[in-house]
Amino acid sequence: MKRATSPDIETLRAALAVAEARADEAEARAARMVAEASNAEAIIAALKLMIEKLRRELYGQRSERKARLLDQLELQLEELEANASEDELAAEQAAAKTSTVKAFTRRRPSRKPFPAHLPRERVVVPAPAVCGCCGSDRLCKLGEDVTETLEVIPRRWKVIQTVREKFTCRDCEKISQPPAPFHVTPRGWAGASLLAMILFEKYGQHQPLNRQSERYRREGVELSLSTLADQVGACAAVLRPLHDLIAAHVLAAGRVHGDDTTVPVLAKGKAKTARAWVYVRDDAPFAGPHSKGTGPPAALFYYSRDRSGEHPEKHLSGFAGILQADAYAGYNRLTKPDRSPQPVTEALCWAHARRKFFVLADIASKANKGKQGTIISPLAFEAVKRIDALFDIEREINGNSTEQRLAVRAERSALVLAELEAWMRAERKRLSRHAPVAKAMDYMLKRWPGFTRFLEDGRICLTNNAAERALRGIALGRKSWLFAGSDRGGDRAAVMYTLIVTAKMNDVDPQAWLADVLARIADHPSRRLDELLPWNWKDSKAADTLAA
Repeated sequence: MKRATSPDIETLRAALAVAEARADEAEARAARMVAEASNAEAIIAALKLMIEKLRRELYGQRSERKARLLDQLELQLEELEANASEDELAAEQAAAKTSTVKAFTRRRPSRKPFPAHLPRERVVVPAPAVCGCCGSDRLCKLGEDVTETLEVIPRRWKVIQTVREKFTCRDCEKISQPPAPFHVTPRGWAGASLLAMILFEKYGQHQPLNRQSERYRREGVELSLSTLADQVGACAAVLRPLHDLIAAHVLAAGRVHGDDTTVPVLAKGKAKTARAWVYVRDDAPFAGPHSKGTGPPAALFYYSRDRSGEHPEKHLSGFAGILQADAYAGYNRLTKPDRSPQPVTEALCWAHARRKFFVLADIASKANKGKQGTIISPLAFEAVKRIDALFDIEREINGNSTEQRLAVRAERSALVLAELEAWMRAERKRLSRHAPVAKAMDYMLKRWPGFTRFLEDGRICLTNNAAERALRGIALGRKSWLFAGSDRGGDRAAVMYTLIVTAKMNDVDPQAWLADVLARIADHPSRRLDELLPWNWKDSKAADTLAA
């Protein structure tokens, strides 16, 4: 076989370089077109909202339905503005790889100057000591450029003026000036603490941007919905690498808790029911100090338009450990023997099973309903007592090692389980299939291996409460906001929930953490990005405090 000569190799390298340049150019042009389309959609949404507001002013108070329409239009504008900012950043990054495609810059409405009553704090960037051209130290101040950044110290607004002094060299007349400071988002008018507050209020405190805008206006600072949404989209793009690191951390666990809940999302002028999924790594409630596979707790959120089983299959594509969850049929694909890399081990939640009996045996609830309440089921009451005996054993062994828990379960829990199963199967034979308590029993008996798997593995706990706790914020905030104006808005919300809930799980103030991360992430080496994760950030702050 004839070997390639040196000229042939150089020709191939040149052809490869040309092909790569063409690919980069095509990618940049495509990204620019996407950014232009997103910008056009945001402009259209802004004009629609303006038209509806003008109609309301012209014709007076409209119906409740019209008021609701305005809220939906504002949410839609919020999502489109954020989408446009993300696409603009992507287009800028793609254009940076080429010399022929110009980066796309959105035209934004002129922003009002910051209120004059806000105090100004001058931060002067140190000027160069010598001329950058000839090295002379004979510098003369020529002027200065001032960049104003709106920043907030909790409930106290201020404008930080970053001053970059200009100097001219008396020898060569070359002008010297320090480089412009880094800004978290393009055009950098908002400081890191303000951005963190906006993000935490929206995703952590369930305050939509239109309500935040109204509150800031009452405090004397005009920040429009469009302006705030622009910053949210840019921040989500900046913070996404941290979401990916948390995802890798969660899916590297030996056991994760999985659950989902409904969330409303706008679709063609009306709300539809989508899903928010969560996968939690949390061994803190019961793992001992010597247990294997433990690590910092974290929550990973995803969004989907429906509850199809393909979503958890995609979310957990690389996971091959224990999945602690309810008996949702969509998880069945994960437990197939031929699954790659290997089947997921199913561990069902005893809290879900107990709840079905508890509803039928809730004495307090029946008493409050008086005569309208249904008769308490003696069988359900007995089932609750037997299940509670298992939970009593688990509370005693919380904090023990995996091996110790497994030994106690083999000695004590196995007997309780055997008696529970025998009693339940005997009673079930006497019941009609339509009896409510029979349905509760069938839920367990048909899935008995999944419920008893904790006898085989000490890493498994009895409940899926870790995932339910992670979803509590969404459940509480569902009535406060419309959640998402689009599928991309749902994905963006999933990223932010991942960051905020994970910070809370590690006893980290989400707003303080986000502020520090946003201020540092651009200058932070990508190979050391894990230092900004909540548990590592907390440790570094504690070390700094001790050193001080």
